[in-house]
Parts: sequence; C-alpha cells; structure tokens
Amino acid sequence: MAEEPEYTDDGRFIVIKGRRWRATDPAIPEDRNAELRSILMAWRRDVRATGGAPESRAGVQAAKVALGERGTPWWEQTDDERRARWETEVARPED
Repeated sequence: MAEEPEYTDDGRFIVIKGRRWRATDPAIPEDRNAELRSILMAWRRDVRATGGAPESRAGVQAAKVALGERGTPWWEQTDDERRARWETEVARPED
C-alpha cells in the first residue's frame, strides 16, 4: 500500500523526494476526487500510449486543473470558484 505523502505545514504542497508539488484541493468531495483521479490516470495512460500526443497532454492538464493541482492555486480562490473548478466536466480519453 502506498505511503501517505508528507505535506508542508500549510497543507498546500506535498513533498516527494525533496520536491514540492501542489496538493489536491482538500475541499473536493471524496467521490468527485476519486472520479477526477480516475480520469487523470486514464489520460496519463493515454499519454504513454500515444507517445505524448497534444490531446492527451491537454487531458492531463484539464484533470489536474480540476483537482486544483494546476491553474490558479485553490487557496486563492473563493469557495464558489473552487466548487465550479472541480464540478467542471472533464472528458475521458476515447477508448
């Protein structure tokens, strides 16, 4: 089982191998978080399968923005902006 990542004191970043990465927005409901992570992983597999096609990379970007890991930092957004971000429809790659 995967080990929990280390978080910075403010909870905004995780630290992996000494490198900081923006943490997922903690306000995302668990079911939506799981759905977005599933979509993200599907796009990551698609990036690998397509050799990094721009459409696949755009799918990864969209999923990471919805999770709050890219784009405007979630801690700088209002509650309504955060909710709108994670509720935005994020497509899955076509099979």
